[in-house]
Amino acid sequence: MANLKNVVPGIGVCAAIAVPCWFLGEALPVVGGPVFAILAGMAIALLWKQPSRGTVQDGIAFTAKKVLQYAVILLGFGLNLAQIAAVGAESLPIIASTIATALIVGYILYKVLRMDSAIATLIAVGSSICGGSAIAATAPVIKAKDEQVAQAISVIFLFNVIAALIFPTLGSALGMSNEGFGLFAGTAVNDTSSVTAAAAAWDGMHPGANALDDATIVKLTRTLAIIPITLVLAIMMARKENAAADNATTGAKLLGGFSLKRAFPTFILLFLAASVITTVAVAAGADVATFAPLKTLSRFFIVMAMAAIGLNTDLVKLVRSGAKPILMGLICWACIAAASLAMQHTLGLW
Repeated sequence: MANLKNVVPGIGVCAAIAVPCWFLGEALPVVGGPVFAILAGMAIALLWKQPSRGTVQDGIAFTAKKVLQYAVILLGFGLNLAQIAAVGAESLPIIASTIATALIVGYILYKVLRMDSAIATLIAVGSSICGGSAIAATAPVIKAKDEQVAQAISVIFLFNVIAALIFPTLGSALGMSNEGFGLFAGTAVNDTSSVTAAAAAWDGMHPGANALDDATIVKLTRTLAIIPITLVLAIMMARKENAAADNATTGAKLLGGFSLKRAFPTFILLFLAASVITTVAVAAGADVATFAPLKTLSRFFIVMAMAAIGLNTDLVKLVRSGAKPILMGLICWACIAAASLAMQHTLGLW
């Protein structure tokens, strides 16, 4: 109870910031509630410095870490694995290509630009999988700081907005089919809100088109990549920590002492369990709409967590160190779009 009393005030502050940001995000989906929340948090932090927050800081820290993990768990209730397997199978080669492209390009840029490893990882994963949700899932695994999360979210947001604004026109100029643009939006745009914004804009430009449904399914299929990516990162982090603890430990001993249960985050397992529950329930006849409140709660928790991360972020420091992350985000974004178009053309889907 004592711990609960310590965190409630801070959680309340984050929720109070999140509510108006949520409605702003609903009104402007191309930006989204999480971006409004992180910007609001950083603006408030300029005036409300950490030392003056007192006991509120405990709840802010709790929201930035634990509530973010709860959001990822609830995200699983939006995934019907059977539907994804049936509809998203065609997109798997393109999804695999774009994810591989982003991760390879991200690693090269991390080396060439000599970037912070956590920021580089978050931008690469956010670009390749699903923007804010992937960053939310990855940050606790690699023990990223709030400022690093804020920077990655900001970079992803910038190119999400650009993609949502220019991709429908680009698709028309390239003569893409409705199905082709759905695949393109679902694989080349990062965040769900921007995917839907781009696909909806395309449908508005092409009466009778239904690219939105195709883009959404492809996007949900991409989201499943959170599971293997976080597993690999968890194993790498565990091995790195083992090596740091004892530099003399041999590779054989490292593998011998590795524990998958200890390394793999519990919240990712629960995310997978939520997906399985949704799939089984829908197969048994449950209405998909039953899970809608949990999906909505997941999105609101992400907005709350972004508000908390914004409150813990030094905006001045963020701006000063932003050139390399923005360059990395730009190159990853361009390479993903090129890979998506090239794969569609190769497979004759465009």
